[in-house]
Formats: sequence, C-alpha cells, structure tokens
Amino acid sequence: MSYSIAEAARRSGLSIDTLRYYERIKLLDPPARDTAGRRAYSDEDLGWLEFLTKLRMTGMPIKMMREYASLRHRGTASAGRRKAILVEQRVAVASRIAELQSCLDVLDYKITHYAQIEHKFMSAEPTVEGISA
Repeated sequence: MSYSIAEAARRSGLSIDTLRYYERIKLLDPPARDTAGRRAYSDEDLGWLEFLTKLRMTGMPIKMMREYASLRHRGTASAGRRKAILVEQRVAVASRIAELQSCLDVLDYKITHYAQIEHKFMSAEPTVEGISA
C-alpha cells in the first residue's frame, strides 16, 4: 500500500514539513514516487517514521539519529554500532526517568503536605467572630 505525504503525515503524527525535513537531512530515504511524481510512502516507510518518532521522544539528538539512519543501510556489518547507539540512548533515558521519579517524589510529598493542611483547616471547629461556638 502507498500513502501520500499528507496521509503519511497524519498516520505518523508528524507534519508534512517535518517529513520533508527528515528527507532533506537524510533521516528518511526519499520515498518512491507515483506516476504523477508525488511522494508515495510505503508501510515500511511508516514503520521507520514511527521508530524515528520514538527515538525523538527519548530525546535522542538529531545527529545521533542521522548516524543510526545512515548505518541501517550497511546491513549486519553496522549492527554493533547501531546497537551501541541504542544502548547509549537507553542509559540516557533510564537516567532521565530516575530524575523525573525524584521530581515526582517531591511533588507527591508537597501534595500530601497540602492535603494535610486542608484536612486540618476543614476539620477545625467553626467560630463566630473569633469566638468558639
């Protein structure tokens, strides 16, 4: 099956401009063209776009993504380096997750603190002009 650039953009969640940019910087191979000369993305292209999107979501730098993209055409000879790139990124993601968990812990502590204050305030005995009822 083939998809127009608009369909590929919609399915991948990327903009048309991003698809063209990825092609220009060689993250994405130039897709096949239909009889009218328009880009015709394949299911394989969409799978690669999904993978690229995941890499970007991990915070992988474009430079590293470009290296990975260029290596994939070398076949099994580049498998070791491609794996090393992914392992390096996995370490960075795990570190970031630990940092975010630490931030969540602080937020949870503060939320609990404020919940305790609210509970004390709500359960306090009502008073009229400073005089206990």
